[in-house]
Amino acid sequence: QVQLVESGGGLVQAGGSLRLSCAAPGLTFGNYAMGWFRQAPGKEREYVGGISRSGRVTDYVESVKGRFTISRDNAENTVLLQMNSLIPEDTAVYFCAANYMVISTAPRDYDYWGQGTQVTVSS
Repeated sequence: QVQLVESGGGLVQAGGSLRLSCAAPGLTFGNYAMGWFRQAPGKEREYVGGISRSGRVTDYVESVKGRFTISRDNAENTVLLQMNSLIPEDTAVYFCAANYMVISTAPRDYDYWGQGTQVTVSS
């Protein structure tokens, strides 16, 4: 069973930065588009952004455009989420997920998930 592993969450002040990492051991990584999602208390899981199998195409939800950047290293089976200019509304548990072939904004389309990492942004 494939298990994705996120790391890099923590507490940061508004305006600060964090970089989340997601490792995908055992996954045929190049066959999967990768997505990042987040879930705040009492809210549904929200799509943050995704990256294509090659890494040439990225997609972001409007609220993070210009602040967040997704990248991947297919040789290392990792995907990164660089988060800059963080705001309190970014506070959530962040998840990475793998979807066979294409980026999708729908959580139900994803085949594998990580356990999540907490990001807390203080004002």
